[in-house]
Amino acid sequence: MESTTNPGVSGRSDAPRPEGRRDIRQSQLSRVLYWRFYINLALMLIDAAVFIIAGTTVLMARDQDYRYFVSYRFDLNIDLSVYLIIAALMYVYSLHAAGVYHRHVMGDGYQLNLRLFVGMVEAWVILCAFNFVLNLNLWLSTLTLMVAAAWLLNMIARFFVRLFITRNRKKGKYAYGTAIVGSPEAIGHMLRFLAQKQQLNYRPLAVCPIRLNDDGLVEPDPNLDELREQMRRNWGELLPVVPYSENDLAEHLADSGIQTVMVTDVLRRFSDNFNTFSMHMEAIGLEIALVTSAADVSGHETQVRSIQGTTVITIRLAQFSPARKMMKRLFDIIVSTIAIVLSSPFMLGVAIAIKLDDHGPVLYKQERIGLYGKPFKIYKFRSMRVDADKMDAEVAAAAGQELGARFKLKNDPRVTKVGHFIRKTSLDELPQFFNSFLGSMSVVGPRPQRQYEVDEYDQVYATRLLVKPGITGPWQVSGRNDLSEEESQQLDVAYVQNWSVLGDISYIFRTVGVMINPKGAY
Repeated sequence: MESTTNPGVSGRSDAPRPEGRRDIRQSQLSRVLYWRFYINLALMLIDAAVFIIAGTTVLMARDQDYRYFVSYRFDLNIDLSVYLIIAALMYVYSLHAAGVYHRHVMGDGYQLNLRLFVGMVEAWVILCAFNFVLNLNLWLSTLTLMVAAAWLLNMIARFFVRLFITRNRKKGKYAYGTAIVGSPEAIGHMLRFLAQKQQLNYRPLAVCPIRLNDDGLVEPDPNLDELREQMRRNWGELLPVVPYSENDLAEHLADSGIQTVMVTDVLRRFSDNFNTFSMHMEAIGLEIALVTSAADVSGHETQVRSIQGTTVITIRLAQFSPARKMMKRLFDIIVSTIAIVLSSPFMLGVAIAIKLDDHGPVLYKQERIGLYGKPFKIYKFRSMRVDADKMDAEVAAAAGQELGARFKLKNDPRVTKVGHFIRKTSLDELPQFFNSFLGSMSVVGPRPQRQYEVDEYDQVYATRLLVKPGITGPWQVSGRNDLSEEESQQLDVAYVQNWSVLGDISYIFRTVGVMINPKGAY
């Protein structure tokens, strides 16, 4: 049910007095801290129990019935249960250091599994150091199996925990009450995003439409009809509308149960409007969440230097250092070599199937645009008719589409019978490992596109050309052709900003999942 003001706050005789507002905010903060504390405590206990179970199981499986471990360096015996409890605490500490218990991670499967892996590696290093200092009679292979088993069991346990958390978030639990501030259109975009990202713990409770007046100052946006349409279309129901007020908005939001204020547009970073707005919000304990461009510099490493009385701030993306680039190239060579060897039987089978289907060439070669906008030849298993490229404009016109970056048909008449299968399972991409091995592509990166697609890039999207295109990447594992143009661009630019070898490993595992359960592939 919608209201143009928030009941019980603005201009009403029954509005809470200042001391009442403080009590309300204190109560809200206490509830948030309450569920965050107990959820994290429960997760830590689960993770510790998982390590103890995994460690005990590995010792029993290896027929090493340790009742105690011997420390040769200090000439003492450590009871097995004592050692496992100490090791479990170290394991939990490592997971905490890896960010596993962060509120934005606990409901996100891919981020969580990646950080669980990082935490496992850190735990292994710490436990190796601990065992070395004590000089315990515990084999390195046994310790490694204990940590690896704990990681695998942890992922299974966290899968069920994640289901519990996300289901309860749909009911309004374990989430931060959120107010979305911006133009009606941007509020609609954010509502659609939050509806799709159930793993995030933002629960929209209210919206506040704003715009800039002729003097460049913030004022309420009166276009409530557009706002209602955006809410119906993107959220499915109407949310309370809180009118903008420079002095009272923060109080009204806090009294409405809001913990986070999400700024979508209008209020630009580093502007006076945003600075004064954020100070009003943070002064009474509200969190500010800011939606920024995918090319925002916030992810860069920042250094502040004072040179002869002048302050100089330098920023850089560490992943573009020569050492990191060399690591990525070495990673591509190793993974490509392994993939070529392991997939050889599949490539042989696909080649035979294509040849038997229409007796045409097995491989398909096409010019794509790579690093720094330089063209290269990409190799794929042919999934279309031999003359498919010459029919692009004709097929696009028949489907009522324009030939451009988003030209893609669900039922393309040029795709062969074998082509439908190898596209669905991504088997047509296997020859690209030769591209990666030779250096024109990377295993992970933005998908390679054709010149007419590159010609449509804007300034921000063109940054995807600063890295090599990949066989797999954010587009391939996030919905492929079912993604909107805006979503595809955000994913690619974010990858350029944040790529790492560990992140690439995560994309490879996600790709395996997509091959088993393909979505958006046609």
